[in-house]
Amino acid sequence: MSEEAPLLIAWHSRTGASEAMADAVASGAQGEGFLLRADQVEPDHILAASGYVFVCPENLATMSGLMKEMFDRCYYPVLGRIEGRPFATAIAAGSDGEGAQRQIDRIAKGWRLRRVADPIIVPTFAQTPEEILAPKALSHEELRKCRMLGQAFAEGLSMGVF
Repeated sequence: MSEEAPLLIAWHSRTGASEAMADAVASGAQGEGFLLRADQVEPDHILAASGYVFVCPENLATMSGLMKEMFDRCYYPVLGRIEGRPFATAIAAGSDGEGAQRQIDRIAKGWRLRRVADPIIVPTFAQTPEEILAPKALSHEELRKCRMLGQAFAEGLSMGVF
C-alpha cells in the first residue's frame, strides 16, 4: 500500500485484537488504504489522507495510550486543515468500549471530521489480568465486519460519496 492511499488506517494493539481488526479493514480496502501503527503516524500522513479509520483497544475505559499519544502529537499541526473528512472507528474492548469511543469522537469533533460508519466495537469479555494480557483471536464474523468497513469506506472515497 502506498502512503498516498486515500484511506489512513491508524492502529495500535497490545494483544493482537486491534491489529487483526486493522488488517481486516486494510484487506477490505483492497489497496486503497494505508495501514500505519499509531506511533508512526505523523501529521503529514493525516494531511495526505482523504479519510481515516482509527483502530485501537480500550484500556482502563479509555483509548490506548499510544493511540492517545498519536492524537496529542498530530492534533494541532492538522487542526483547521482536515475539516469535513470522513472517519470511522474499530475498538477491541474487554467489555463495552464506550470510553475509548467517546474519546475518539471528541477528538474527531474538534477536527470537524464526519463519522461515516457506525463504530465497530468488539468485546473480548476479558476481565481477569491473565485474560486481559493474553493474545486475542477474533471470530470470522468480527473480522468480516472490519473488512466490510474497509471496503465500504474505500468505495465511498473513490466514488466521491464522502
